[in-house]
Amino acid sequence: MARNVFFSFHFANDFWRTQQVRNIGSLEGQSIYTPNAWEEVKRKGHDSIERWIDDNLKGKSCVVVLVGAETADRPWVMREIIKGWDAGKGVVGIRINKLLDTDSNPSSVGANPFEKIGHGNSGKKLSSIVELITPSGTDGKAVYASIKAGIEGWIEDAIAIREAN
Repeated sequence: MARNVFFSFHFANDFWRTQQVRNIGSLEGQSIYTPNAWEEVKRKGHDSIERWIDDNLKGKSCVVVLVGAETADRPWVMREIIKGWDAGKGVVGIRINKLLDTDSNPSSVGANPFEKIGHGNSGKKLSSIVELITPSGTDGKAVYASIKAGIEGWIEDAIAIREAN
């Protein structure tokens, strides 16, 4: 059974890379937003983005954070992670920096976004609970194959981790 997931990522930098993951076919996710549609949501302001996140988290079992070079620096990605975790959804990160962009270039490795989020009043970082997966492979094709082979299991693991925490 395909899980219905929420994809979180840095839109400007990683849209092309994330579409590769979203098109794997083993998952259902929120509808694919075009750059123009996302700009329209952003143009309407903070409350509009908050509503968009809330609306798109409904019915999802896991937040899949597709981590590129600057994902951890994006405030809306941080908000999506927090909202997903607080709503009891599984959360998992997958590095996508070796997937190629529209110019056939990989990107640099980005910071772990879960290092920037605290876990309640425990004093721990969310990174002590949530996994950031580095897919195997040295090039884009091998990394894609690794993601395709592993993503369903990583999501199931994230859901189980969340249920235990």
